Amino acid sequence: MSHLFYQGRNRKPVLAQARGVYMWDEAGKRYLDGSSGAMVCNIGHSNEAVLEAMRRQMDQATFGYRLHFETEASERLAAKTVEKTPPGLNKVFFVSGGSEAVESAMKLARQHAVATGRGERWKVISRSPSYHGCTLGALAVTGYSALTQPFAPMMREMPKIPAPRAYLDGLDAGDPATGDHYADMLEACIAREGADSVLAFLVEPIGGASTGALVPPAGYMQRIRQICDRHDILLIMDEVMTGAGRTGAFLGADHWGITPDIVVLSKGFAAGYVPLGAIVASDAVVDPVLDAGGFAHGFTYAGNPLACAAGHAVLEEIDRQGLIENAARMGDKLRARLDRLMDRYEIIGDVRGKGLLLAFEFMADRTTKRPLPKDCNAYLRFVEIAYQNGLIVYSRRTRDGLEGDHILVCPPLTVTDTHLDEIIEILDQSLAQYMSELPALREHA
Repeated sequence: MSHLFYQGRNRKPVLAQARGVYMWDEAGKRYLDGSSGAMVCNIGHSNEAVLEAMRRQMDQATFGYRLHFETEASERLAAKTVEKTPPGLNKVFFVSGGSEAVESAMKLARQHAVATGRGERWKVISRSPSYHGCTLGALAVTGYSALTQPFAPMMREMPKIPAPRAYLDGLDAGDPATGDHYADMLEACIAREGADSVLAFLVEPIGGASTGALVPPAGYMQRIRQICDRHDILLIMDEVMTGAGRTGAFLGADHWGITPDIVVLSKGFAAGYVPLGAIVASDAVVDPVLDAGGFAHGFTYAGNPLACAAGHAVLEEIDRQGLIENAARMGDKLRARLDRLMDRYEIIGDVRGKGLLLAFEFMADRTTKRPLPKDCNAYLRFVEIAYQNGLIVYSRRTRDGLEGDHILVCPPLTVTDTHLDEIIEILDQSLAQYMSELPALREHA
């Protein structure tokens, strides 16, 4: 009997140990963590340098409230974070996770507008599908009906534009005209809502779980930056999943040379060692808020010294081991091997992503992009098969959370060629097993 409850009643084995890219249950079965948990464990499990940094901090202090003390750990991590983000982003506010970070970014944007005499601006435009967190504020900018619909009466939903899913719309993602096509939707939304009412545009530079590692089409990122600048709208990059090297750059936005006004970090930022997140912004955004009386926002554990010591050690390990470069190199290899699986299995309709944020999408017909019947629950069943075979992967649904099953393959950035061999071998085995079950699943769908 368990006294815990989460999403449902499905029980899992008890975790006994985790080392590197592997995890073991109490029965001794080994699993390769092919999704880094929920795209979190970027440097792998039980890194000794991080554990030692945490032990040193525990000997010094585990908690110091930010209104009572400054701490060396939080200052060091803030400086390291600024060093790794684009020039001009030099103010950091720590939180405990991604949802808190998104809420913090939106509230900072709003307070900046009020402090600069633009209190009529309050709307945050985002995309659909998208996922930005589970709190009511974050859900208001999330475009994923399966998660937002039950809570709709409790929140003020924000404007949405379509995510740039060129592959589903039959458009060439390499053509800058395609990027313009989707960016124009932001321009049109601003005109529709009234530019003077729009506060910010919130976007994942590379899609996370809601779109399955969606890479934007050519020119899109540059155009949205230009549009935001023209209308004096803040550009907030949700880098919760893409940040800390996951895509082969420290930030996903770095691939396009884009500097956001506010960056949101979590997940790989502390790599699962502690709950930690951050927002990073410029003096131009922060100073008017502080001058107007201060940021009316905060969390008890903001800047917790133990969390910050762990986060600093994680960033040090990313540098020491060259993990950003490894993510780019191994990501190219893994992508090529997923493409070869697509050649072998007609059920795979698309492979996409960047670095070690990769996904493949199941389709009944890859020519028409017709999804599998949603009652087949491919995204759940395939994950269970892979888990039984010793590989952990992650899944969601691409089409508003209601259908269109995709599988995220996102191992730790420490992954080696040997690990890739094991991942592909188990994926191959699991795909063959799922294909053998599919006729019966379709019959009962």
